Amino acid sequence: MDAPLALYRRYRPETFAEVIGQEHVTDPLRHALAANKVNHAYLFSGPRGCGKTTSARILARALNCEKAPISDPCGQCQSCRDLARGGPGSIDVIEIDAASHGGVDDARDLRERAFFAPVSSRYKVYIIDEAHMVSPQGFNALLKLVEEPPPHLKFIFATTEPDKVIGTIRSRTHHYPFRLVPPKALGDYLLQLCDAEGVALAPTALPLVVRAGQGSVRDTLSVLDQLLGGAGPDGVTYDLAVQLLGYTPDSLLDEAIDAFAASDGSTVFGVVDKVIESGQDPRRFAEDLLQRLRDLVIVAAVPDALDKGLLDVPGDRAERLVTQSNGFGPSELTRAADIVNAALMEFRGATAPRLLLELMCARILVPGADNSTQGFQARLDRIERRLGVDGGAPAPASVAAPAPA
Repeated sequence: MDAPLALYRRYRPETFAEVIGQEHVTDPLRHALAANKVNHAYLFSGPRGCGKTTSARILARALNCEKAPISDPCGQCQSCRDLARGGPGSIDVIEIDAASHGGVDDARDLRERAFFAPVSSRYKVYIIDEAHMVSPQGFNALLKLVEEPPPHLKFIFATTEPDKVIGTIRSRTHHYPFRLVPPKALGDYLLQLCDAEGVALAPTALPLVVRAGQGSVRDTLSVLDQLLGGAGPDGVTYDLAVQLLGYTPDSLLDEAIDAFAASDGSTVFGVVDKVIESGQDPRRFAEDLLQRLRDLVIVAAVPDALDKGLLDVPGDRAERLVTQSNGFGPSELTRAADIVNAALMEFRGATAPRLLLELMCARILVPGADNSTQGFQARLDRIERRLGVDGGAPAPASVAAPAPA
């Protein structure tokens, strides 16, 4: 029995309506297709895994659909079936990987073949992936063809680095920049896929998967595919996601944050020891700690941040964030976040990561060693908290000096 295809291949969109997070691109393209105002050349740019090549294939399907002009391919005609997900492909839609076919000889070969009419479709469509890898000589060889193509020819360039596509080519294309997909849209999409796959995805594990994908749909689906492959009867649990993705468990972060709030050095260095002894990456721990401090800064600055949707966290964790933010003054939180952020820069190429992690924690614990304005403000926050003084309340009146005799 053959192994199933990867998620990002099984669920590759077949119409523009199925492409998520790119409405600023798909809506104008659908209007252009419906009105039969399609340009002869397009440039799709943006981060990896955001739908550039997929959208190029959908555009080619819609152009060659027997019901064209139409905004979305019908999916019924021979051309649509050939270019469908898992279909055999069409001889008139040619995908070229410019990373290995970007030379001037390849461009000349393409130019010679381009003038032949399509075999069975309305248009001959060239999808040139990784277009920034085409050499300047190759682009110059294509320039006249891209500028004045025969009526049956369409070009779609896809690239992660549009600045490397020479200006004379860019100026002859319609440029559509793709973007990273927002976490909310990506999370909703993952839940739909898990329902389709019949696997449960724990609400606490969902933010970890979205975060690991960093806004790229393909990367996120690869992460989810790994988790689904290792899921047991309970589905994708928080513990499974933490172990496979290498994130720091919430319990360990809670312990560290509570210890920082209480100035408990023993517990803080105990957490560092647990991180090292359990084989976790010290840099990853610092990144997760910075992410938690960022959440606390937002909760402290915007008390109703959770109701407004500024933070996407489960209910029980939301209450914990509010409680933890109350244990710090605003200056303490921002100062701690700055220290962790600075330490992350030092982790690159570090030969003693444990030492750097311990020094980072020591700096957070001892604001008295910091002579900056933030250090003084952090000390003031601690004093006010110990005295039970609200940071926004007026200072008590000073004792009047005795009158001179």
